[in-house]
Amino acid sequence: MSGKNFLNIHILISHNPSCLNRDDMNMQKSAIFGGKRRVRISSQSLKRAMRKSDYYAEHLGQPSTRTKKLYDVVNAMQAALGEKFSEETINKAVEWISGKSDINADVTDDAVAPWVVEEVAYICQEIQAGEAEKIDQKKLEKKIKKDSTGLRQAIGQAVDVALSGRMATSGLMSEVGKVDGAMALAHTITTHAVDADIDWFTAVDDFQELGSGHLDTQEFSSGVFYRYASINLKQLQTNLGGASRERVLEIGSYLVHMLSTVVPTAKQQSTAAYNLADLAMVSFSDMPISLANAFEKPVEIKQSSGFLKPSIDGLLNYWQKVHKGYGLDERASVFMLADFSGAEGLALAKSLPALESWVRNDGKE
Repeated sequence: MSGKNFLNIHILISHNPSCLNRDDMNMQKSAIFGGKRRVRISSQSLKRAMRKSDYYAEHLGQPSTRTKKLYDVVNAMQAALGEKFSEETINKAVEWISGKSDINADVTDDAVAPWVVEEVAYICQEIQAGEAEKIDQKKLEKKIKKDSTGLRQAIGQAVDVALSGRMATSGLMSEVGKVDGAMALAHTITTHAVDADIDWFTAVDDFQELGSGHLDTQEFSSGVFYRYASINLKQLQTNLGGASRERVLEIGSYLVHMLSTVVPTAKQQSTAAYNLADLAMVSFSDMPISLANAFEKPVEIKQSSGFLKPSIDGLLNYWQKVHKGYGLDERASVFMLADFSGAEGLALAKSLPALESWVRNDGKE
């Protein structure tokens, strides 16, 4: 079953009362699905939580630096590379990559751009080599554009850029630094309809005898959430500068771990919704396949079951219907905390580490 290009990751995770992702009105994000309101956690929020996690730093290294302000880029790169290259060389490298010489300008017109320390270091090295060989600046730029393998390998050092991609409209970043994202990550939604609760909270002023020093409201709720991600393994190999399949499967195993364990940090000091996944399911397939439609009809509580059990049953039953109905040639494995009654074509992993190992072994036991 090796050689399948798409790694589909499905997660069910329950969160106690919390507000993990808010909108511009300070209300928790939501979406309408199946005609009913669901609580939502944006893909941007989850991606940031993962790349800022200790687990990411331990296994995948330093993520990109994300900003739209050129002077912030310059300051960050000088702090990271100041011992290796002169300030003038770093500034020139940033100018080449961004296509802008004004340090007070925005890198992009309307979006935050990810920057990779290694790509700036690579350009700095090229500038130094060009100066030593007395190569004209324009010729050096053309050389870098023509032979972009080194630059692309440098950009690939930031795995988050390889996964999420990068778009830009000027400079080397737009010409040879564009990256098509290898990971599609859906907005997380509850498997069931949710009516939010409102918390009227106060802050006590120790020097005020009567009443409170502050009164406000905060929307919050609880629920079972469905997370879904699909990894284009060949695209990830390309984005990492021609990495081996073994390397991208290793990264896939890390993503399974993070999607099962990492939670956004919003309001956590007052809600402590540090919950782990109740179910993690992974498949190797010829195409990306979301199972969100298992919950198009909102899950309902049956007797005293809560939402978790019918959500698990709904996901596994829908997967089996899709698997059989479309005659899919895929291999899937699942780890869950609940008892597993079995499903045809679905292997059981005894633990999350076992499921991660299964991914690294290309879907083999």
